[in-house]
Amino acid sequence: MPSWRERPAFQQPSYPDLAHLNTVVADLRSRPPLVFAGEVDSLRQRMAQVEQGQAFALMGGDCAESFIQSSADNIRLKVQTILQMAAVLTYGASMPVVKIGRMAGQYAKPRSSDTETRDGVTLPAYRGDCVNGYNFTKECRTPDPDRMLDAYLRAGTTLNLIRAFTMGGYADLREVHSWNRGFTANPAYSRFETLAAELDRAMRFMDAAGVDFDALSRVEFFSSHEALLLEYEDAMIREDSRSGRLYDTSAHFLWVGERTRGADDAHVTLLRGVTNPVGVKIGPDAAPSDLIALMDRLNPNGESGRLTFITRMGAHRIDDALPALVEAVKADGRPVSWMTDPMHGNTIMSDTGYKTRNFATILDEIRSFFRVHQSLGTVPGGIHVELTGDDVTECIGGGESISETALAERYETLVDPRLNHQQSLEVAFEVAEMLRG
Repeated sequence: MPSWRERPAFQQPSYPDLAHLNTVVADLRSRPPLVFAGEVDSLRQRMAQVEQGQAFALMGGDCAESFIQSSADNIRLKVQTILQMAAVLTYGASMPVVKIGRMAGQYAKPRSSDTETRDGVTLPAYRGDCVNGYNFTKECRTPDPDRMLDAYLRAGTTLNLIRAFTMGGYADLREVHSWNRGFTANPAYSRFETLAAELDRAMRFMDAAGVDFDALSRVEFFSSHEALLLEYEDAMIREDSRSGRLYDTSAHFLWVGERTRGADDAHVTLLRGVTNPVGVKIGPDAAPSDLIALMDRLNPNGESGRLTFITRMGAHRIDDALPALVEAVKADGRPVSWMTDPMHGNTIMSDTGYKTRNFATILDEIRSFFRVHQSLGTVPGGIHVELTGDDVTECIGGGESISETALAERYETLVDPRLNHQQSLEVAFEVAEMLRG
């Protein structure tokens, strides 16, 4: 198998000191894995269920995690939001929900330009805390390999907290349900009262029937991020002592972005060699032949649970662009799971100067995703959303009708706008109704 180093590599930082980069990579290579082969294998089994329509995948988290916001409270609120969404989706779908946090590794982001200019000064673009700093100074914006070591440590502590929250009773279904009751009590979300009442009756039935809620207090929760920094990902690959297979131990699930998904380029080549379930972001300009080539590289033998296509089309283009892609993959016959990313194709600039997304447009893309798959007899397997557990004001609209003028109140993202806690739950209730048909 060819090395990714022999392939074109895009969206990589330009480090000024290559000797120091090599020292950091060697250090990373000697450190313990962040996730383990058995956990990755479990996720592949879950993703195989998603392919077959026997489970639904929920992937959510920050656009770009920042070091300064990796506090216990921020992590807890994101986990809580995903657990709340999953509870609603589980009821709506009447099937298990695979919970995947866009967490514990999403520290790097591709950018449309390598540089940024302000007041006549040009500096490297901010590429995420794993690469450089956000402040517009030469010192902050110069790529620093030591940041990869910091990312590794913060990812490890985040994963430890996630495991504690999801295995130590915090994920108790009764507690999650009580959080959701608080959400539906808000008059802004009164249209979900019927579904909420059904869910409440189901919970009371389970309690009366003597269901072992202790067994429901622990959940599987997987981590994911874009495998953007090739040196970091390569340094985290480990050989499993039992099977001899290679795993990227930086996360359970890795994906390749729309800007770096060339079938013969470095990012796809790196992920060809690992056992993890992998995803590829697919934009509206992709051709059916692009997806077949990606299947040839990433899942040539058609193994279940291996490959996910994450479509990011834009609400105004998905109905025209998606059907031909789905039909081509269906005709090929090798299994894939399909998810929708309704965020990235729907970014706009507000009149007040903020990059934002309209909540109604996000829902429109999700509805189109379901409609296309249902019309073609394929499985709409999941959603991939950028969210936070905080009450930020970054996306306009939703039940609480965030306006463009309100964006300035709590606009905290470093790159792209995220759904806040309430908007995330609103998406879950809307998708639950779609899953019910």
